[in-house]
Amino acid sequence: MAMISLAFSTGCSKPASEGETNAGKTDDKAPKTADAKGTDKKKITIGFSMDTLKEERWQRDRDLFKAKAEQLGAQVLVQSANSDDALQNSQAENLLTQGVDVLVVVPHNAKTTATIVESAHKQGVPVIAYDRLILDSDVDLYVSFDNVRVGELQAEALVKQAAKGNFVLIGGSPTDNNAKLFREGQMNILKPLIDKGDIKVVADQWAKDWQPVEALKITENALTKNNNNVTAVVASNDGLAGAAVQALGEQKLAGKVVVSGQDAELAACQRIAAGTQSMTVYKPIKSLAEKAAELAIKMAKKEQIGEKTQTVNNGKKDVPSVLIAPIAVDKSNLASTVIADGFHKVEDVYKDLPKDQWPAAK
Repeated sequence: MAMISLAFSTGCSKPASEGETNAGKTDDKAPKTADAKGTDKKKITIGFSMDTLKEERWQRDRDLFKAKAEQLGAQVLVQSANSDDALQNSQAENLLTQGVDVLVVVPHNAKTTATIVESAHKQGVPVIAYDRLILDSDVDLYVSFDNVRVGELQAEALVKQAAKGNFVLIGGSPTDNNAKLFREGQMNILKPLIDKGDIKVVADQWAKDWQPVEALKITENALTKNNNNVTAVVASNDGLAGAAVQALGEQKLAGKVVVSGQDAELAACQRIAAGTQSMTVYKPIKSLAEKAAELAIKMAKKEQIGEKTQTVNNGKKDVPSVLIAPIAVDKSNLASTVIADGFHKVEDVYKDLPKDQWPAAK
C-alpha cells in the first residue's frame, strides 16, 4: 500500500440538471451557492452512470451515494442503462453535455466503457470507476472492494463444509471484469483441491448479465447430467445463488448442497437463516458509496484525494485504487454483521422462522 497524491482538472461546466434521469431528460438548472465573498458559484455536479438498478444492491448504492454527496453540498445526476452497452455510452455523453464536474461509472461492459473515459477526458472531466474496473482506459480512480478476496471467501466457506465432491461453478456476466476477479479468487482456493482430485468440476459456466434464469438452467443441467450427485454450487452472487437453490429445491436437495453467494441481499440472508444457502459475502456498501462520493467531490475541486491507494492494472495502466475489505457471512454471524450494521432488520431476515430461533431471543 502506498500513498498516492492525485490532483485533477475539470473542463468548463455548463448548467446541469438535478436529480435522477433515465433517458437524458433534464429538470431545473443547477442551483448556485454563494461563497464567502458573495460570488455566485455553481454547485458541484456529479454524474453517476449505472449499469442497472434492477437489483436491490444497486438501488442501495445509488441512494447512499446521493445522500452522502448531497450532504457534502453536491448534486448527483443518475442514469441507469439496464445492462445496455450502447445506452450506457449515450447516457454518459448526455451527462457530460449537462456539464458534470466528475463522472462516476458502474460499467456494464468493462471494455466498451473505455470510450466514456475518453469522451470525459476530452472535456476535462475526471472519471471514477465504481465497484467495477473500466479496462484499457486512462480512468482516474477505481473505488471498489477487494474482489479477488470475495471469490476466495466464497470458495473457502464451501470447502470448509465440503472439501471433496462434484462442484458446479456459476460465474457472473462475462462482460463484467469483477466476475473474472471473483473466479480468480475462487480458483485460488479450489485449484489445489481440483489438481489433487478431491474436487471435480462438473459444470463451469457464466451467466449472461448476471441473470438468475441462466443460473437456474446451469444448475438444472448439472443435476440432470450427474444424477443429482452435486456437492457444491459456487454461485458468484446472491441472485445466481437463489436460482441455484430453486433448482436444488426441486430435487429436494436445498440445504444438502452447499451454495455460496455475494451482496448479502435480504432474500439471501433469509435463505442463510433457513439453511438453504450456505453463505454470502457482505460488502459494506455504505462505506463504498460514501467514500466514492467524498472522493468524487475532491476530484471535482481538483484537490488531492489524500487516501491510501494501491494500484490495479486495467490493461493500459496501473489505476490508483481504493479497495475495501469484504466480509464472509453465514448463519453464525448474520446478527453481528448485516443486522448489527443496520443493513437488514432481524425481523426481516428471520421472518419465516419461529421467534425462539431469532438471535435476539437467545
